[in-house]
Amino acid sequence: MQRRTFLRSTAVAALAAVPLSTSLSGSASAADIPVASLAELQSAINAAVPGDRIVVADGTYTVPSGGAINVSGKHGTSDAQITIVAKTRGGVVLRGGNSFVFSNSSNITVSGFAFRQSTTMDIPANCSSIRLTRNDFQFADDGDADWLVVRASGTKVDRNHFHDKTTIGLFLILDGSGSTGIAQNLHVFKNHFSDHSFPGDNGGEPVRLGASNWALSDAKATVEYNLFERCDGDPEAISVKSSANTVRYNTVRDSVGGIVLRHGNRNRVEGNFLIGGKDGIRLYGNDHVVVNNYLSGLSGNAMVVGSGSTRDHHPGETKEERRGNDACDRVVIVHNSLLNNAGTLSGETRTYEPKDVVVADNLLVGDSGSLVSMGATTGFTWKTNMLWGAAGNGNIPSGGFTRADPRLAQGQDGVLRLTAGSPAIGAATSADPAVADDIDGDQRGSTRDIGADEYATTPALRHPLTPADVGPNAP
Repeated sequence: MQRRTFLRSTAVAALAAVPLSTSLSGSASAADIPVASLAELQSAINAAVPGDRIVVADGTYTVPSGGAINVSGKHGTSDAQITIVAKTRGGVVLRGGNSFVFSNSSNITVSGFAFRQSTTMDIPANCSSIRLTRNDFQFADDGDADWLVVRASGTKVDRNHFHDKTTIGLFLILDGSGSTGIAQNLHVFKNHFSDHSFPGDNGGEPVRLGASNWALSDAKATVEYNLFERCDGDPEAISVKSSANTVRYNTVRDSVGGIVLRHGNRNRVEGNFLIGGKDGIRLYGNDHVVVNNYLSGLSGNAMVVGSGSTRDHHPGETKEERRGNDACDRVVIVHNSLLNNAGTLSGETRTYEPKDVVVADNLLVGDSGSLVSMGATTGFTWKTNMLWGAAGNGNIPSGGFTRADPRLAQGQDGVLRLTAGSPAIGAATSADPAVADDIDGDQRGSTRDIGADEYATTPALRHPLTPADVGPNAP
């Protein structure tokens, strides 16, 4: 029995043939400034005022060695951005060492370019409210390791495609200045990250939020509605190394990397699909919320509640101590579905065991090994989890679960959901008001179901993302 109909987006045309959307371009206006050379572009930027829209003619432009397209001392407003756009999306290719170099600027939007440069693009800390949207990032593989470094607060990175990297380095880094001054309020949404094939085992993350020195700093970043495909450069597709971030509604498919809270506290991981890759979600640090995630068909461990080489990170620790793993304490893990993975819910064996973790109302299904394989723990609360399949229960406490067939059926989007009569319906006991809906966007209400899916007969509002939902041509 299938309860939902999956509405796939229509395939989109080739990048170079699609004009910019009306949200950025619209009809020509008096503020439009057409340019057809790098010199004209630089002159237009130098003279730009709020509301100007600089339109670059299609073509391939090579920035001379040692040169740059400088955006310095330019300030739009929140209502009247200074916008620099390609005439057609993907129709302007920028080659050379640099492309845009920002300094002391704010409320600038850059849209529709194909970046083929060889050095890192940096959004420095003396900027704010910079937006990069509907661009194509494929830097030279023999250039700088990292492609986009964001040090400026209020940056938006949306509807871009980062792809085809074979060397060490990251697609996107949230960074900062000094020991605690990480950029805040980065918004990363509707991007497509694909085909990172660096063969090493570290240093090839698509997205990293912070670094060990900023573990205790509140970045308040939001990473949502992004698609990660074949991201194999690192075990961490989204690596969180700061605090107070939200990672939600992303899809990670056929990738070695998963979502890892490597450093930091008070992060929220919600409503993500991790399907058909290797690693799932791995947790270190304190006071996280992990809710409504769907992890299926992974060849590694679906969810790891990490132990630590230290109990807690603190301001006075050494650099080496800060690099260590912080034991996972006071984390809430509720309403997740871990289905048919090689490893389901597991722990580790470092010196400091995880403490005071709540594991409730999760659905664990598998046919081999053990569904729960925790190391040492202290003060865990296990309640109303549902287990099923030929896999053994493992070392979950007897009072923390029931064993019953959840009666799942696969929808047209490939997702296994509850069907009518499932014993998971109405059986959840956690009543956290912060869990308002399920992974599909259905409201939980006061009587809740076990797992990521709340049974409903109406079409789902959210599905695993496809390339048509993200990238330069996304809605």
